[in-house]
Amino acid sequence: MRIVLNGEPRDAADNLLLSELLVSLQLDSSRVAVEVNEKIVPRARHATHSLKEGDRLEVVTFVGGG
Repeated sequence: MRIVLNGEPRDAADNLLLSELLVSLQLDSSRVAVEVNEKIVPRARHATHSLKEGDRLEVVTFVGGG
């Protein structure tokens, strides 16, 4: 299936879970915020949220520092 990740079209496996996508991107789910189709997906739902054809995702990584 095709999704759009941070504005870039991308192929993804059918029924891919959001948590699986984050692992494939080598992102720590505790350090990102994810929006799917303009709605925030709470971290507690990453492991159960199944992506669908045409979903538009925005993934933002938190960076610490001072």
